[in-house]
Amino acid sequence: MKPRILALIVAVVFALDQYTKHLIMRDWQVGESVPVIPSFFSLTYVRNRGGAFGMLANLPDAWRVTFFVAFAVITVGALVWLLASTAREDILQRLAIAAVIGGAAGNLFDRIRYGEVVDFLDVYVRDWHWPAFNVADSFISCGVVVLLLASMASPRGAPD
Repeated sequence: MKPRILALIVAVVFALDQYTKHLIMRDWQVGESVPVIPSFFSLTYVRNRGGAFGMLANLPDAWRVTFFVAFAVITVGALVWLLASTAREDILQRLAIAAVIGGAAGNLFDRIRYGEVVDFLDVYVRDWHWPAFNVADSFISCGVVVLLLASMASPRGAPD
């Protein structure tokens, strides 16, 4: 798979993430929620000041934003290196890495721009809610799952 196709995938994931967040921020107030599938899924506009599951959200702003921006920049850099060093024949892994890069870049952009991440996808059962997430988080999660499955299917050093 050609690098420009992978760059296009990164750009599409980033653009889709930012566009959906733009729509939510343009038309909704923080805390506003609309059920899509009753007792299971809603669109709910929230801001996540922390990391995954809101971790470290209570740190002072300067420390929190600096930490998460630095972490994301290092992560994106490491993922770009991983993508460049993954064999061209490993199309599925390269697609998964590109999806993760696009998602990580989307959330990094939020942190730089707002100091927090815009989330709006709310999955729940009755009163138990999974932490709200966004399109970027979805691509990151799916990409990581694909990478894990691919690494288990063909361990390094094992004959094909």
